[in-house]
Amino acid sequence: MAVMTKIESLLADYLNYLEIEKNRSPKTRENYEHYLRVFIRESKVKAPADITDAAVRNFRIWLARPMKGGAVGGARKDLKKATQAYYVIAIRSFLKYLAKRDIPALAAEKIELPRTPDRQIDVLDYRDLERLVTASNGTDLRSLRDRAVLETLFSTGLRLRELCMLDRYLDLDRGELSVRGKGDKLRVVFLSDRAKGTIRAYLAKRTDTDPALFVSLSKGSKLQASGFRFRVLGRITPRAVERLVAYWAVKAGVPKRVHPHQLRHAFATDLLLNGADLRSVQELLGHANVSTTQIYTHITNKELREVHKAFHGRRRK
Repeated sequence: MAVMTKIESLLADYLNYLEIEKNRSPKTRENYEHYLRVFIRESKVKAPADITDAAVRNFRIWLARPMKGGAVGGARKDLKKATQAYYVIAIRSFLKYLAKRDIPALAAEKIELPRTPDRQIDVLDYRDLERLVTASNGTDLRSLRDRAVLETLFSTGLRLRELCMLDRYLDLDRGELSVRGKGDKLRVVFLSDRAKGTIRAYLAKRTDTDPALFVSLSKGSKLQASGFRFRVLGRITPRAVERLVAYWAVKAGVPKRVHPHQLRHAFATDLLLNGADLRSVQELLGHANVSTTQIYTHITNKELREVHKAFHGRRRK
């Protein structure tokens, strides 16, 4: 068995710290491990003392200037600025952990985060959105489930994995759901009357006892006089939700590929366009920082719209 280097041992401790003490998701742990292992490999880091200002600077140059044809084995291609920033964020976080444990290393504050372009949000046109959420109008179990999924995504702004973890035993009269989101944080989201109606119709068609609200279904088998019968396969998976959203977008004639997260964007922009304040939208989305929610303001700035309408082109006849 190969002996772990000092940095590999500290990396393993750091990843456990992220998952257990900082309560980060397994996906976050996986991503940070990838970013840091690439840095350790390319910078030939064996111990904390090897993480120098020069090592980090050279690594950032390496990220910004991909080799023709990719890295060895074709592993690295052109990286977006935002992706490059994730590597730097992971290195800074690891250095902060080392400082917390009083392990001598480069100060995290000496590493500046790169400036990245403003994030561009791909928002569905409201007419496309309405066609999408009403496209699944059948009465069989799959159609009812899909309509309920689409209405719930738009009504609550849930993340994909949050939607998949919902349980069926909820109070539809109140229309409130407690959701455990990123960082294990609880928040409350609300179901619209349309969402409650579609969920009721869907659950009325269910004959199984699976505790999941949304379930994966087998391909329907034709019965003689009663349409299709579906077998419940367990809790719905994120990939299944992605497929059903893309499927109904095509059926609805939406002229681009649609991802479930775009319904979360639609939820946020709809609230802001109708006058909701930024802080409330932040709470409903489960954003830890209001700056994350501010990505929607360039789309929904009513005041700028009114200024343009009032003052632009007034001298033209």
